[in-house]
Amino acid sequence: MKRRNHAATGGITFLELLAALAVAAVLCALLYPVARSAYFHSLRVESANHLRQLVEANLSYAADHGRYAPAMDQKNLRRWHGTRPNTRSPFDPAQGFLSPYLGQSRRVTPCPMLRRMLPKEGLTFEDGSGGYGYNSVYLGGMRDSVRDAAGIYVSLPALRAQRPSQTLMFASTAYANGATLQEYPFCEPPFWDFGFGIANYRPSPSLHFRFNGKALVAWCDGHLTLEAREDRPVGTNPHGGDATAQNLGWFGPDADNGYWNPARP
Repeated sequence: MKRRNHAATGGITFLELLAALAVAAVLCALLYPVARSAYFHSLRVESANHLRQLVEANLSYAADHGRYAPAMDQKNLRRWHGTRPNTRSPFDPAQGFLSPYLGQSRRVTPCPMLRRMLPKEGLTFEDGSGGYGYNSVYLGGMRDSVRDAAGIYVSLPALRAQRPSQTLMFASTAYANGATLQEYPFCEPPFWDFGFGIANYRPSPSLHFRFNGKALVAWCDGHLTLEAREDRPVGTNPHGGDATAQNLGWFGPDADNGYWNPARP
């Protein structure tokens, strides 16, 4: 009886199959980091586009009103990113000061990178800002605490932003809440400033360096940059979160609140 010739019949041997699987495994191992890097790069690009939309919305608001958008009102019911009926209710993200300038949806488009990091169990009391924070202290009127007749904080006139290319408007933000993160709508400066001069103590930081150790920052002139976190002390977190462990912090100079303060010397 003749033996079958596998080569002649087009079949493969068991050893050849193992060799093919080994080559495939090596190729997968080589390509996985490239694919992973490309995926996270796409998330960063998408987030940058959302952040750029916020800058364009605020510049359009300033063109119409002569001032940047207010951070919020006195009762903390209406903010730049949404409105709520009371402080125990979630925000309606289509009713913020910037909503008319955010296209048909009237909403902030969430950062896809932060969405991956948030807990799955549901919303938090700050949701609606999409993972982006406003320079509320210096642009949104929170420092001076001057309010109009409707109780809305009077924001900074756009022409008073003396260094638009060096003044932070929006950035990627989050807040350390216990062992997890949540959205946070304000990008807090290195030191508190309540209008009586810059204090010598810090808030719990909200600038989030979630893009491979860097934060997305949008400036008042419209350009965007990636900034690396710089080690420095952080303020007390009243909700028990560890800001440093969650990659929250600051960058740039501390003096005069650095890039947050448009009137710094």
